[in-house]
Amino acid sequence: MVLLFKKYILATSVVIASCLSLKGQDGSYDVFNPISKYIEQGDAEKLSAWFSDNLEVTIFSSSNDSSRNQAKQILKSFFRSYTPRTFKISHKAGRPNMKYALGTLTAGGEMFLVTIFVGYKDSEYKIQQFKIERID
Repeated sequence: MVLLFKKYILATSVVIASCLSLKGQDGSYDVFNPISKYIEQGDAEKLSAWFSDNLEVTIFSSSNDSSRNQAKQILKSFFRSYTPRTFKISHKAGRPNMKYALGTLTAGGEMFLVTIFVGYKDSEYKIQQFKIERID
């Protein structure tokens, strides 16, 4: 009886883990919801939790291949100079393992186009490219 119960627990755990893993790939989970919230809040610390170990960060045509910590510092500096007011995603596309979004950021009295590429690896989404451009 105990062995049967242990097998049931193991099987249930596998099913639950599979469902959680699929949540990120089946389209029902929108990775851009939490990312958008942290951009609008200007919270580089929480946003950096979504960064790949290495990512490309472009601010005003200045592109850097950065570590997660370097990218966090770059965005902290940007958010200090341009305090975010609003951020709205205007377009999303991609495949289950790679997605991108375009959004408009109003910050520091200016408007910016933000492009975010995320990749799905090791059962989680991570930002691989983050780009901010001024809208003239």
